[in-house]
Amino acid sequence: MSGLMALLDDVAGIAKMAAASVDDVAGQAAKAGSKAAGAVIDDAAVTPKYMQGFAPARELPIVWRIARGSLINKLVFLLPAGLALSAFAPWLIPPLLMLGGAYLCFEGAEKVAHALGAGKGHGGPDGSHTEGDAAHLEEAKVAGAIKTDFILSAEIMTIALAAIPESNFWMEAATLAMVAVGITALVYGAVALIVKADDVGLYMAERGRLGATRAFGRGIVRAMPVFMKLLMLVGTAAMLWVGGSIILHALDQMGFPALYDWVHHVAVAAAAGAGEWAGAVEWAVTAGIDGLFGLALGLALIPVGVKIIKPVWTRLMPAR
Repeated sequence: MSGLMALLDDVAGIAKMAAASVDDVAGQAAKAGSKAAGAVIDDAAVTPKYMQGFAPARELPIVWRIARGSLINKLVFLLPAGLALSAFAPWLIPPLLMLGGAYLCFEGAEKVAHALGAGKGHGGPDGSHTEGDAAHLEEAKVAGAIKTDFILSAEIMTIALAAIPESNFWMEAATLAMVAVGITALVYGAVALIVKADDVGLYMAERGRLGATRAFGRGIVRAMPVFMKLLMLVGTAAMLWVGGSIILHALDQMGFPALYDWVHHVAVAAAAGAGEWAGAVEWAVTAGIDGLFGLALGLALIPVGVKIIKPVWTRLMPAR
């Protein structure tokens, strides 16, 4: 009996350790995932554009196909690459973060320039124009969406990897896997709700039994275009803010702290007389300066991105 009780105690101890490890992984995954806010919002804002031109019955299957491709991108390709970097070439992470941050700045600045009439569109969200029958169009759109997702997922996974505290291989792997699954579910669950919201509103407006239900449905239909514009605006601001912040933090980590320190000093000085709001003011000033830096850098990168990077990318990864 005493041996059985000792065994049960050991099992209970192992269970507690496992539960603590799961809690640690979940906590680290939530913290790491929050660092990738800009790329996550951008992913959710961009993907609904790939649903345009399809029958409502095909929208959710297309979202599922893109979500499955996103999971493959993260778990099969990017997670092993990220772990290999962390184990064998951690010095490469800050430069890769800078590349991801520069991409966010470029995408955000390009949207601002286009909104101000300073540039023309480049086709679909992946820079392509697609024609043909519905099946071929769907294949091409899904392929283009998965390619775009690969870039955004690479940023998300790199940012998350940099945010994970130094730990053992399995803890990092589990945390990155949880980030990959959690963010994919969050993004594409939100996308599914967004693309079907107008259909739900239309159904309620036409078939609702109560006047209030029909009015609410009409309100949803009218609100969705405004909501999509607001989502794009928030996504653009988040891209510029996070992109600029990534660049400045990476420069600081690589031994060039001047800009990062200057932003910190300005934010602290601005918050000095704010009393109990000092923390919020410091954060807002820091985010604002990071965003302006990201916008300036992105505007400078637009000619390089449009004239060099996008044509090269299109040649290397043509639409099917």
